[in-house]
Order: sequence, then C-alpha cells, then structure tokens
Amino acid sequence: MKKLILLSISAMFILGSCVSKKEYAALEAKQKETQDLLNTATIKLNSCLSKAQGLEDRIADLKRTNDNLITSNEALTMLTSKGASNVEKTLESLKEKDLRISRLQDAVSKKDSVMLALVTSLKKEVGINDPDIQVNVEKGVVFISIADKVLFQSGSYSVTTRAQEILGKVATVVKSKPTFECMVEAHTDPVPYNKPPLIDNWDLSVKRATSVVRVLEDLGVAPKQLIAAGRGEYQPLVDNDTAENRAKNRRTRIIVLPKIDEFYEMIDKEMKNLEADGR
Repeated sequence: MKKLILLSISAMFILGSCVSKKEYAALEAKQKETQDLLNTATIKLNSCLSKAQGLEDRIADLKRTNDNLITSNEALTMLTSKGASNVEKTLESLKEKDLRISRLQDAVSKKDSVMLALVTSLKKEVGINDPDIQVNVEKGVVFISIADKVLFQSGSYSVTTRAQEILGKVATVVKSKPTFECMVEAHTDPVPYNKPPLIDNWDLSVKRATSVVRVLEDLGVAPKQLIAAGRGEYQPLVDNDTAENRAKNRRTRIIVLPKIDEFYEMIDKEMKNLEADGR
C-alpha cells in the first residue's frame, strides 16, 4: 500500500515536470480520491476483522454452552433414571405395606367373626331375657355379666343351685372353644367384710372367683382355659350411694377371649406368609 503511494507521488513529480498545471491538478485530485478510498477500505477492513474476532468469541461461547448442556442432559438423565428407580421401589414398598395391612385386617376380621359367633352361641344357651344375665362384646372380648344374687347368697362364696344351671350353659359354650381362655372376675361393694378366714372384700372377691372356676372345671372346662381374678370394690359400675346401686356393683363377669399369644401367633404367621410371597 505504501509502495503504491510512493509511486503515485513519484509519478506526480515526473509528470509535473512535463505536464501542464491543469493536468497536474487533475492528477492530484485523482490521487486524493484514491487515498480516501484507501482509508475507507482500511476502516472497513479493521471493522471486519473486529467482527470476525467477535464471531469467533461467540462461537467459542456457544460451544461451551453446548458442552454444558450435554453434561447437564447426561446428569439429568442419570437423575431421572435414579428417580424412576426410587419411585418404583417406593411403590413396591407401599404395595407390600398395603398387602401386610390387608393380611392383618383379615386376621382381625376372622377373630371378630369368631367372637360374634361365640356371642350368638352364648345368648342362645344362656338366654337374653334374664335381666340378671347380660352377654355382650366390648373391644373384641365377650363378657357374660351375672348379678351377685344369682350366684351367691349374701356374704357367701358358695355357688347357688341356680348358678350351677347357668354356669352349665356357659361351660357348654366354653368347651366348644378349646383355644379360648375363660377369666372369672368377681366384684364386691365397699361395705366392710370380715368373716374368718376372709378378712376383707379382696378376699371375698377372689374366693368367689375361684368358687366359680371350680364349678366350671367340674362341668368339664379344661383348667388351662380358666383364670380366677378378684377385683374387690374397686371397679364399680355406678356410685355406691344406694342399696340398689351396691347390688349392681356386686357382680361376677365371665370373660371369654382368644388367647393373646395365639392371636399374635396368627398375625405372625400371616406376616411370614407375606414375606415368603414377596421373595
């Protein structure tokens, strides 16, 4: 570019010596025009070079962004795969828990069905129209509540003749359920009691419970099914403020219930079956 300028100037001097002033002025104007074009071209070239560098930087940024996106996509794919696996495991765990709960509910339902059948049998045997005898179910346990006046004479623990008849009907049902337990629970009122060899209501309630247990045993109920419990005066149904209320509190309850250990064994068996099915 500089050589072209020098040649132009040299040519102007040479020509100046052999051309007219008019021609020289024209050549000088032409030379200025050429210089202006050269300057414009230089500016455009520099601008293009600058834009080219910017494009290269932009391309490099785009490449880095693309690499980052690829890396993020791979990480996301791994997380998605892991998440799907975790969701699948969670669903399997929930299905297993639902099945386990269902098995337990079935076990409880079976027990409730047995208890309902037991209540029906007892009501059929004992009768449901006697106000001194009540048969019901509370929290999955069968209760036979017998008024004190039906079983014993006042202040006595000897079982009456009528009680023998009632207990014979109870014994018939209990003997049909050899895997059940029968707890005899005797209650008294708070009136002080002291007739040797018994010294208080605790003694009286326990002695009445064992008297009923012995009758049931004589009627063929297996001793291993029987439990005797004395509650004394400490579980009243109503306030002991009248003679009538005290009579209500003097009672004997016969509680027929499945053996707790056998019930849990049944549940445990269901759990083991579930685990075996899952393998």
